[in-house]
Amino acid sequence: MRQHQFLKIIGSATAFALVILIGMLITSRHGLASQDGRNEEESEIRRGFAIAPVPLNLEGKNRALVGLGSYIVNGQGDCNGCHSAGPPTEYIVPTGNPYFLSPPFSGKQQINPATYLGGGNDFGGYPAPDSPLHIISRNLTPDKTGRPEGGNTFEQFVEIIRTGVDMDHLHPTCTGDSTENCVPFPFDGSRLQIMPWPVYRNMTNHDLRAIYEYLSAVPCIEGPATPSDLPPPAQYAFQALHNDCE
Repeated sequence: MRQHQFLKIIGSATAFALVILIGMLITSRHGLASQDGRNEEESEIRRGFAIAPVPLNLEGKNRALVGLGSYIVNGQGDCNGCHSAGPPTEYIVPTGNPYFLSPPFSGKQQINPATYLGGGNDFGGYPAPDSPLHIISRNLTPDKTGRPEGGNTFEQFVEIIRTGVDMDHLHPTCTGDSTENCVPFPFDGSRLQIMPWPVYRNMTNHDLRAIYEYLSAVPCIEGPATPSDLPPPAQYAFQALHNDCE
């Protein structure tokens, strides 16, 4: 065999081996990255179950999604901070309120399960403090169908988060004929006005599915039995707070 042919064969073999080696390195790094991602989500799932403040109904649920949803709802989003009946009812008081001095704060935060995600937080006059319309946070707990947030399907839940649509039509845009419980122009009353959906709309479908699965697993809160159980500025929101648990 001539020398240049031999060198050509050696060069081709070396190039081929180099391609294989690079491929193995890329695959290995991708595998490590994927493994890291799985480990991180598994850690979030475990943490989610650890911080869930109420007993969870896992029957028929995707356990991993429930755990991840709890991590997002309780560890990242503070959904209960808005979707409880206001700061005085959010915690077991006085021993479980982390904002209280110790004593009486016991050192361990304790969420009040009687109000957890049950809505009813009055954000005051909107869009100005002296406006007659008060925005009230919704009851997110599941109804007798097992679906959360007023019995909405997952597809409806995604539409709410992606577009901010108010499916309860609680506070339409004011018109010449309607000035009660409405928001003035240029605000769009068909959209949720306080809920930070313009930020949450950027979440992945996987994360939204996890949130929905978790909300389906928390205990139902019935909310007010009649509109008269609410103060006058909040009575218009009765349908978004009352929940048929059975």
